Amino acid sequence: MIIATAASFAVIGMLLWLLFTLAVFALPFYAGLWAAMWAYSHEAGLIGAAVVGVVVAGLTFGVGQVLFATIRSPWLRALVAAIYAAPAAIAGYSAVYGVSGIGGTGEAWRVAFAAIGAIVVAAVARARVSALYPGDPGRSVAGPLPATGRMLGTANDG
Repeated sequence: MIIATAASFAVIGMLLWLLFTLAVFALPFYAGLWAAMWAYSHEAGLIGAAVVGVVVAGLTFGVGQVLFATIRSPWLRALVAAIYAAPAAIAGYSAVYGVSGIGGTGEAWRVAFAAIGAIVVAAVARARVSALYPGDPGRSVAGPLPATGRMLGTANDG
């Protein structure tokens, strides 16, 4: 019994780790899945739908990275990060809602836990998107090193 309980906690922990790790990719995944389903419904076949889905997912992720890297306005960067965090919040809500149902909790508690999980997953996704490009490379907190006019390894060392 103890081993089964420890194993279930380990599996739940691994699933939550996977959820947090893949939260940034929720928007490209949803976009790719939608495009693949659209292509399949328009008779592209399984392989064609898969190719369309992968291409759209890659383009969605690439465009998001380029936008976040090139936009200097903090408000627009926050908007791009929020666009990536919204599908992650939906995925987090669904995952926590499903996992909390395993324990036999009441519906009100499941919704409360799922809402907290959605907020946490969205915050992690936003932080990960922001961490890809931390800020304007032209402005640094420490600033450039002062020029001393000295070269290391010369007679000026001393």
